[in-house]
Amino acid sequence: METVIILVFVFGYLAITLEHNIKIDKLIPALVMMAISWALISLGIDDFSQWFDSAKHNLMDNFGMLPYEEKMHLMEETLLHHLGKTAEILVFLLGAMTIVEIIDYFDGFSTIKNAVNFNSRKKLLWMFSILAFILSAIIDNLTATIVLISILQKIVKERDVRIWYAGLIIIAANAGGAWSPIGDVTTTMLWIGDKVSTGKLFVYLFIPSLLCMVVPTFIASLLKPFKGDLELQADDNKPKNKFSSTMLFLGLGAIVFVPIFKVITHLPPYVGMMLSLGVVAIFAEIYSNSKFAISATNAEEHDAHASHSPVHYSLSKIELPSILFFLGILMAVGALESLGILFGFAGSLQESMPMMGTELHGEGVSDLVVLLLGVGSAVIDNVPLVAASLGMFSEPLDNELWHFIAYSAGTGGSMLIIGSAAGVVAMGMEKIDFFWYLKKISWLAFIGFIAGAAAFMLTRAVF
Repeated sequence: METVIILVFVFGYLAITLEHNIKIDKLIPALVMMAISWALISLGIDDFSQWFDSAKHNLMDNFGMLPYEEKMHLMEETLLHHLGKTAEILVFLLGAMTIVEIIDYFDGFSTIKNAVNFNSRKKLLWMFSILAFILSAIIDNLTATIVLISILQKIVKERDVRIWYAGLIIIAANAGGAWSPIGDVTTTMLWIGDKVSTGKLFVYLFIPSLLCMVVPTFIASLLKPFKGDLELQADDNKPKNKFSSTMLFLGLGAIVFVPIFKVITHLPPYVGMMLSLGVVAIFAEIYSNSKFAISATNAEEHDAHASHSPVHYSLSKIELPSILFFLGILMAVGALESLGILFGFAGSLQESMPMMGTELHGEGVSDLVVLLLGVGSAVIDNVPLVAASLGMFSEPLDNELWHFIAYSAGTGGSMLIIGSAAGVVAMGMEKIDFFWYLKKISWLAFIGFIAGAAAFMLTRAVF
């Protein structure tokens, strides 16, 4: 039965990657894959000998000995656990996307757009890469990608050029998220699990992460798409909204507040995001009732703004297909995790891979295993892979193994567009083709990944 579930995942994954060839939206195979995987688990529950209890982070080897009713109860609890963890991400994402749309409702991104007083493609590339690297460490790589691509859409007119920028934003955002405890979900998992500390995370990973961003950006700046000048979005002479700058800084400030709220209250990030959304929504409602707030250029747009509150209007603009796709992918991977398949895969890698020149301390884990973990995070979601590593290894706080895992899992996902949350969101916002990204961007991400990994090994030798 495990083989059948793996085949379902493989065929579902292929359908997602071939979305444009088979003319079926990626959310459909993702949802079907998720539903069939869990249905097969339920129907064949007696055939499984082990089970991963996600709530307790414990791999149960005696699962096959349990009574049928107890197995079903445990499966339902695990399914509910995965749904809860997935819902945390989705609610967080919904809140961030709504805040971004509210900012856009007040034309807030025009403030940044107007600050771009140059049309050099190379300068714009470096500006967005550096912004993505810094913002992702502060507000997390997912939110940083949403914000920057929203700004990008207001600045760059040609979509064929814009998706190149989006690809480099994905690489830079994932690199920036790796050295911050709140920059990426996997790094946050290691931080909360007392595997890494903020100070040592910065010492070990800042330079590798910086190189992971700088090297691909430098190489890309030499390529044809980033040579010459850019045709910027034409100015439509739309009257400037009185509150555009206020809503931009309020919205971004509210997102930055989320990790601060988490540190103070120890509550999950989505709670802080909902608070931030509520505060932004209050000001949006007040400002929208002002006679100075209307900036619509035609009657149709004016009516659209007038007949909706800013929050309702912003919610209607959110990419729900991307949300459902995310739901399907994460729940399907949760099915593989629950059966212990990912743990078996990681364990076999550890046993079969030879040691490289320098091995990690503790159990002598091969560097190649951790590097392959990064490559694997581009194919399979990095969250369960890091969860698997938490169960496999028992090294103490700030052992270099955990920092290398944080780097590999955080940046390795850039090698495929569906390998990271930032990539999935960018794919939905810009309708980026999987194979276009594989051909044009993946090799840049791989070079950056290897450059950063080499820098980590050097940093490890020094410290």
